[in-house]
Amino acid sequence: MNEVEWVKQFAPAVETRLRSIDSQLSVLTGKKLPYAYEIRAYFDSGENKRDYMDYETDLLIIEQLLDKGWIPRVIVEAKCGGSITTHDAITYSHKALTHRQVHPYLRYGILIGERGKFPLPGRLFRHGTQFDFMLSWVGADATEDEMSDFIEVLIKEVKASRVMQEIIFESRKKNRQHYTVLHKELKLK
Repeated sequence: MNEVEWVKQFAPAVETRLRSIDSQLSVLTGKKLPYAYEIRAYFDSGENKRDYMDYETDLLIIEQLLDKGWIPRVIVEAKCGGSITTHDAITYSHKALTHRQVHPYLRYGILIGERGKFPLPGRLFRHGTQFDFMLSWVGADATEDEMSDFIEVLIKEVKASRVMQEIIFESRKKNRQHYTVLHKELKLK
């Protein structure tokens, strides 16, 4: 089974569980999301000609807005088949970096399926510097514990995305929240 089929297989269960916790969240598969905007030309009127490039995402968690818009919150790269190369880790990590150039509050992670009893590979820790989280499942189908861990991580990442968006875009408001500590927790299991 390829990654696209695999993600489409478990995405409905993820969405159901996320929505039971936060009704504003939805899950999209195969959605293209911009990673770069380019200005192609400037005009005397003050207008400019713009273009953007996008990558297809495996699993995208979005927050639905009341005005029918949405905000991307979390991207999950999916790799099924157990192994991940150094090239995969570097490539996916770079995709995270480029997506954050357009969406600086976006959270990004990787999920590896059919990993068996093997732990996350060391090359992910070394070369996946832009990942906010990494998970693996023993098989293609998550056990109840694996799915619960995945949902817990996704909810924490959505919350982190919301806080980062507030910090980045509300930093000049007088009535903003003031922070004196920022700590990114490291959780291993």
